[in-house]
Amino acid sequence: LTSAKPERKHYFAFDDYVQDSLEWANNPLYGWCNKNTKPDGSPYDIYSDGLKIYTSVNSTMQQYAEEAVIQHLRDNLQPAFMFEKKGTKNAPYASDLTPEQMQQIQELSIKRTERYRVLRNAGVKWNVIVKDFRKKERMTVFTWKGEKDTTFSPMDSIRYYKYFLRGAFMAIDPHNGYVKAYVGGPNFKYFKYDQVKYGKRQVGSTIKPFIYTLAMQEGYSPCFKVANVPTTFYLGDTVWTPRNSGLKDYEGKLVTLKFGLSNSVNYISAWNMKQFNPPSVIDLMRKMGITSYLAPYPSLVLGTSDLSLYEMVGAYASYANKGVYTRPVVITKIVDRSGTVLYTNQNWQVEAISEQTAYLMLKMMEAVVKHGTALRLRREPYNMMMPIAGKTGTTQNHSDGWFMGITKDLVAGVWVGGEDRAIHFDNLAMGQGANMALPIWALFMKKCYDDKTLNLSQDEFDIPENFHYDIECKEDQVPSEEEMERMIE
Repeated sequence: LTSAKPERKHYFAFDDYVQDSLEWANNPLYGWCNKNTKPDGSPYDIYSDGLKIYTSVNSTMQQYAEEAVIQHLRDNLQPAFMFEKKGTKNAPYASDLTPEQMQQIQELSIKRTERYRVLRNAGVKWNVIVKDFRKKERMTVFTWKGEKDTTFSPMDSIRYYKYFLRGAFMAIDPHNGYVKAYVGGPNFKYFKYDQVKYGKRQVGSTIKPFIYTLAMQEGYSPCFKVANVPTTFYLGDTVWTPRNSGLKDYEGKLVTLKFGLSNSVNYISAWNMKQFNPPSVIDLMRKMGITSYLAPYPSLVLGTSDLSLYEMVGAYASYANKGVYTRPVVITKIVDRSGTVLYTNQNWQVEAISEQTAYLMLKMMEAVVKHGTALRLRREPYNMMMPIAGKTGTTQNHSDGWFMGITKDLVAGVWVGGEDRAIHFDNLAMGQGANMALPIWALFMKKCYDDKTLNLSQDEFDIPENFHYDIECKEDQVPSEEEMERMIE
């Protein structure tokens, strides 16, 4: 609401400047206080002008979301991360970083701080700034057991907070776009950065449903079989063949598209990408609400683009809304102190994909939960047997863990990772999206389902009229119990 009109000089990345400029032009709430003026011609001040701002957030769901993020980070991930990094070189960063890389990270961390900007604007030289950052002082810091008074230098403080894993969560009503819960980080006082809207990270395999959506839109069936073999892309003098992921026992065999998505098989996703090409995938993602830069290269298939959780949840909500994308809504109305309505939300919707395609994708993503990478939702301690469509995501070096979950009336997404990409678990068992992000989604949804006042539906997804596709894939391979156990370890 209080943002100023974007200026190029305030942006390090040109793409971010372009995106914010488009947001300024097309979103009436972006910079609302500076776009609208009071009768005397001065801009509105949200803190002193007596404005009443109505939001879509459900206070109960918001509480459950905050509790879920805190519970999983505090009780599970953070202790495991600290144990793994204890005594390791470069902790909390990866041990393979060079001294030069560590120095670059330290300098960048200093330059991100408000303290640095104040000193720099005052004309203080870099070597003096570094000395200032090494001076000890009394300060209060965050711990998962409560605030703690200590003596740190600003540089000590930066290193200390790097150890904390971050989490973000957003839940949306897919039918009207109303955001029901929004958690930008583990603690607002000490981690003020909004990881939902502004913290863009690589999305890993959560990008794969968009690629399969294009296949469904073009007439393929979930049961269409493809050889689970490498696909090679030729880009001028460059030859690129994505490495596989998923169950090795099925390499070289014919598998269905449904199997490929549910087990996040890179070979099958690459095959899809080769049929339709990156620009076609990007065009579809734009229709589904993805506005961040997407590199038009085959590597898009592995989720190498940096996207926000806000974008991803909005896009996934299209599947539960019969193919219609609805721009997420947080603020529904603004009223001044005299009762005059200054702003009312107007839902912005567009048909992104057909209703039949949306339903096909829901059924394919249900297989992710029934016998794929999100299988643990069906197991202890969650035992969630209601219809759930979802997708896990893990990025290179386990830097980011994602989970996107869809139910009939609520779509929610989770991201977990370190402040920097070089801060991550060293093993896939701990660093995968099914372990880092999925439990937060499960904890939140269980709280919501247990609270009968929320009246959250556990019904099946609506079947489109005249739907006639084979979605059961009776001859499809279903991993054995042993294979499924390996998948979720």
